[in-house]
Amino acid sequence: MDNKFKSHLGLAMRAGKLVTGDEGVLKAIRSGEARLVILAADASENARKKYRDKCRFYGVELMETGTKAELGSSIGKEMRVIVGVLDQGFAQMLRQANPAEVKKFDQ
Repeated sequence: MDNKFKSHLGLAMRAGKLVTGDEGVLKAIRSGEARLVILAADASENARKKYRDKCRFYGVELMETGTKAELGSSIGKEMRVIVGVLDQGFAQMLRQANPAEVKKFDQ
């Protein structure tokens, strides 16, 4: 995870355009609010399957990158497994900063 990506993620957090934690991210996916979901690459296999399936079902892009510690520190929190981006502009900035990690799912 590069510094530009971490910086964009921190900016989105300060702007109030991120949701973290299992329930919050699942709610954002189901409601259509999530524009991009970021999953820690070192998440458990169960968590990876759960979010891949949810994102595929609801047609939300999924990015698997960084570690739980990196994801948390970039938003000023402790370790985080999952983060949902609620703003299209921030989602686009994050995609451009780390394009190889994005998985697109057709509905």
